Amino acid sequence: MSWNPVLDPSIPIGDAVDAIETVIVPRARDLGGFEVRRALPSAARQMVGPFIFFDQMGPAEFLTGKGIDVRPHPHIGLGTVTYLLRGKLHHRDSLGTNAWIEPGAVNWMLAGQGITHSERQDEALREGPHGLFGLQTWLALPKAMEDDPAAFVHAPQSDLPELEGEGKQLRLILGTAYGETAPVPTGIEVFYADARLAAGAAIPLPDDHEDRGVYILSGEVSVGGQSFETGRMLVFRPGDKVSIRAGERGARVMLLGGATMDGPRHIWWNFVASSKDRIDAAREAWRAGDWAHGRFRLPPDDAGEFIPAPAH
Repeated sequence: MSWNPVLDPSIPIGDAVDAIETVIVPRARDLGGFEVRRALPSAARQMVGPFIFFDQMGPAEFLTGKGIDVRPHPHIGLGTVTYLLRGKLHHRDSLGTNAWIEPGAVNWMLAGQGITHSERQDEALREGPHGLFGLQTWLALPKAMEDDPAAFVHAPQSDLPELEGEGKQLRLILGTAYGETAPVPTGIEVFYADARLAAGAAIPLPDDHEDRGVYILSGEVSVGGQSFETGRMLVFRPGDKVSIRAGERGARVMLLGGATMDGPRHIWWNFVASSKDRIDAAREAWRAGDWAHGRFRLPPDDAGEFIPAPAH
């Protein structure tokens, strides 16, 4: 569709650098030839809106016979989106979902009171060299949604709102922004978008969300005359009108944010909750391993193994 008029880049940006609250340099971790860079949570910031976990996966190249095998594991108190730029992953969960996560699509998994899932790359994909590049995000659930039943929703790339013009291409992944609404219902006040900017193109951040951040996937951007390179997350002060401008090589950025969460969250392993008691109850339920009658089930199509809970 044509460019939305509310994306007018003429917002003054001369003093916009003062609106930057935090600059996060992600922590890198090598998982055996596969690098992950974690921006959230960080020492400087636990959340941006509901976003409590933000990982960049890769880019990675796998040799023939190699790939990803994340065995079944549990989640509570969050929603997940694995957004791929390249490659694909096989998702299976305890609801019986059996789906491929592919570039540009949205797969929203609502954990609520509990879900178990796995992400793998099968033998057919491993028959030759292949790559993977993407982002894995968790959104903490408001207290009113922590006990909701688990759910899974898929939206293909073709269903997502796309805006284009003036050197900008934007795809809205979740929530509402720039006069558009993404098709996946989350029940959370959120926005999450993938934006490509040509050299010198500018884009304002939505000013109708309290918390706002930008993650630089490639290239560099400037705010108020100060430049920031690939792999940085910028978090902005609420209420300020801010625009970012791509450098001479252009840029690809993820825009994210939403309403400030209704209180801090506890994180342990794959669990997110508003209280330690909720974490403790989920931990004991997973350790009990009662897949037939307990709180957690294993994916029916991937029930041969699972990741045990950490000792601490």
